[in-house]
Amino acid sequence: MENPTLTGLLTSAAGEFPSRPALSVSGKLDLTYARLQELIESAASRLVAAGVSVGDVVALVFPNTVEFVIMFLAVIRARATAAPLNPAYTSEEFEFYLADSEPKLLLTSKEGNDPAQTAASKLKMPHATAALSEAETELTLSLAQSESDHNSLDKLTNSPSDVSLFLHTSGTTSRPKGVPLTQLNLASSVLNIRSVYKLTESDSTVLVLPLFHVHGLIAGLLSSLGAGAAVVLPAAGRFSGSTFWSDMRQYKATWYTAVPTIHQIILDRHLGNPESEYPKLRFIRSCSASLAPVILSRLEEAFGAPVLEAYAMTEAAHLMTSNPLPEDGPHKAGSVGIPIRQEMVVLDENGVPQEVETSGEVCIRGPNVSLGYKNNPEANKTAFRFGWFHTGDLGYFDSNGYLHLVGRIKELINRGGEKISPIEVDAVLLSHPEIAQGVAFGVPDDKYGEEINCAIIPREGSEIEEEEVVRFCKKSLAGFKVPKKVFITDSLPKTATGKIQRRFVAEHFLAQISTAKLPKFGA
Repeated sequence: MENPTLTGLLTSAAGEFPSRPALSVSGKLDLTYARLQELIESAASRLVAAGVSVGDVVALVFPNTVEFVIMFLAVIRARATAAPLNPAYTSEEFEFYLADSEPKLLLTSKEGNDPAQTAASKLKMPHATAALSEAETELTLSLAQSESDHNSLDKLTNSPSDVSLFLHTSGTTSRPKGVPLTQLNLASSVLNIRSVYKLTESDSTVLVLPLFHVHGLIAGLLSSLGAGAAVVLPAAGRFSGSTFWSDMRQYKATWYTAVPTIHQIILDRHLGNPESEYPKLRFIRSCSASLAPVILSRLEEAFGAPVLEAYAMTEAAHLMTSNPLPEDGPHKAGSVGIPIRQEMVVLDENGVPQEVETSGEVCIRGPNVSLGYKNNPEANKTAFRFGWFHTGDLGYFDSNGYLHLVGRIKELINRGGEKISPIEVDAVLLSHPEIAQGVAFGVPDDKYGEEINCAIIPREGSEIEEEEVVRFCKKSLAGFKVPKKVFITDSLPKTATGKIQRRFVAEHFLAQISTAKLPKFGA
């Protein structure tokens, strides 16, 4: 398929599978492909009639709801740009993201979102709400122009070059950068995901990740809809460990995709309170952060399905590499798999491709890759060099062509000239039977420049102490890689998508030390 569009893929699926289930809200609502398509077309007509033009940006602030899915796809159908935002942002954060994406309109659920509306009001931006009470009712959209304009919509043909999605990077090392993704970027990624996991109309998944991020949006939602498969949204509008397996059973799910944090929650529930039966899954997918080999094997043992680790980023419209399904090749613990229908190379700092087993920066190119950051020539100059997009990740290919990630270039810990991969240390921590979660990070050090510390969450009932963690690490790691301080805690700071970012963890625990060292008042 030359230069496909996301809209074209979804329209084609609706034409091929009109009566099959497309989108459900658990226990509340079920939409077929034909009905979902009608709702999208109707909402897109309303947007056009209300003055939303080609290239306009529309911000969407919703939980994981059917209204979000309809309005997101309606915005794209109207040849405008959808900018989904995290509903948990503060008004100051909304102000930054809204000012940066410059939307013509803010859309929310009928309940609204006070911080988003406060920011929109400050920026003199109109606000509208969307609500769907039942599958067969019309979507209520509080736009000034109430008449649908199907004639105007019919004249709009979606183009591969339309900028359909505007997201920000998660900003692991700096201020978040705006990433525009086109219809072609999104369609290419959907086709890549559909291809590697062999998604068909027989598949079904329960979405556990937020739809304001590429993992849930593209891997979970859009790739399923592009394959004629069924998607289920939890009734709560977000992941719930207590309803996950009942939803998976009820809707005959065949797979799910999640970040390691959620896999660990699901695994911990299984160990403490197992279900009477689990659905037969084709595969479990893990992405967005490194999955420790010990967690992968525990998941496979618990749920009887292959766990396929993948590698993705916003700038690539999500998927870059994945471990294959068992019938297509081995899946390797500790590897993120092979490149999926795109070019990938490991380069040194001079742009020279590296030999097998030699680390360098992972670089990609392909129709799924964004053409560049919005209004950020410096970032584009750094990211696009030697004819490749530079991911900022260090990695190497093994002799079978599988990619192994060493870590973010800026997250490598440089201890007196010795480079330490925090991912390697994480894997050792998580292999301890009494550690539920663990993360290694670098801290400033007068003698070595940087030193390695870690934070752990013990398993329930464990009384593990710092000395035991250090002793355990010494059995598997060279002396310079062993954490010099261990923080034992009951929670770790995470992003909205459940990712643990080392920079935030380091800041969090360093702040605790700084506070502890301050003299008490009156002392």
